[in-house]
Amino acid sequence: MFTNRTRLFIGSLFFISLILLISVRLYEFATVAVLMLVALVWDYFNQGTLIIASKHFFHKDYQKTSEVLAQIKKPDWLGKKRRGYYEYIMGGVCLQNHDFDGAMRHYENSVKYPLRSVNDHVAALVHVANISIRQKNYAKAEAFIDLANQHEAKINAKMKDVIERLKKELKTHEH
Repeated sequence: MFTNRTRLFIGSLFFISLILLISVRLYEFATVAVLMLVALVWDYFNQGTLIIASKHFFHKDYQKTSEVLAQIKKPDWLGKKRRGYYEYIMGGVCLQNHDFDGAMRHYENSVKYPLRSVNDHVAALVHVANISIRQKNYAKAEAFIDLANQHEAKINAKMKDVIERLKKELKTHEH
């Protein structure tokens, strides 16, 4: 929930308070300071700066989103629920920067993890299918559209419409 800089500042305050509390022999409060330090470190590894990045992503500030996501040095260490969303947001940033190979890679990775909703999962599949069509990889596009169709009962009308348009576009390329 914090940037790395804020996390470092708060961690420093807890560490200094830990030293002071131990020096005045208030061990119960020192234990609380240690627990807060552990929680801060756990939060860094579990979710990194993802919450802040998602706020920027929601407001379509892709430059800030990219900067905040870059603070996550080891995305493999994120929690499973957070890792999928990290990949999803990175796919969106890559797509906005016209890095279609990077977007495809991140969206493909995002569907391996749980996402917030079925619509997010299907959106990632649709993005991969759409990029595949643009890159003339029609077999891959068809495979990802088929994967998206497996969730047809659970997705909204807008997503169904996007899938139908991709199917029509794919049919024009079959001939």
